[in-house]
Amino acid sequence: MSPSALGVAVVCMINMNRSMEAHSILQKRGFSVRSFGAISLVRLPGPTRCRPHPMRYDFSTRYMHMYDDLSRKDPECYRGNGILRILERKERIKPHPERFQECSDSFEVIFTCEERVYDRVVQELCAREQVTFRAVHVVDVDIEDTLEKATFPAFLICELCQSFQQADDMEDSLDQLLQAAEEKTGKSILHTVCFY
Repeated sequence: MSPSALGVAVVCMINMNRSMEAHSILQKRGFSVRSFGAISLVRLPGPTRCRPHPMRYDFSTRYMHMYDDLSRKDPECYRGNGILRILERKERIKPHPERFQECSDSFEVIFTCEERVYDRVVQELCAREQVTFRAVHVVDVDIEDTLEKATFPAFLICELCQSFQQADDMEDSLDQLLQAAEEKTGKSILHTVCFY
């Protein structure tokens, strides 16, 4: 299976940091990848982690619009906490965040970046009407939501995708590959199979 033949999605809460880091790495490696958020609106960090930005954005809002808006409101704050830099980087990957619940495309593998996102994705897939009865593997690789800690797990997701595509039979090899990843990281990896 070539990289582009494996349809991959990566989902975090707001499609800004964790899912976009994996999206960028997978895209550079030639995978057919999309990234998403799983909540209803994009909420950005404010001056402190406990005080989020009071403005919330719809998922169709362009990254550069958010950048311009935050630059007008408090450039020192949003430059200091790294949000402006993140928005500039994300705009080079795609124009705006996307919400998983609004996507009807099918994927072979969907990676989530934390357990509550995994729960939302599985719940969404189970609620959809099954049309093709194709299997999709939902795999949770827990990623802490900081700029520094999003990179290593994104490379792990890329390694898993490369292993999946190289396997003679992904279905038969998946559990073994995920177990090897758990041993490598020392973290549990959740996995379930849903159907479209």
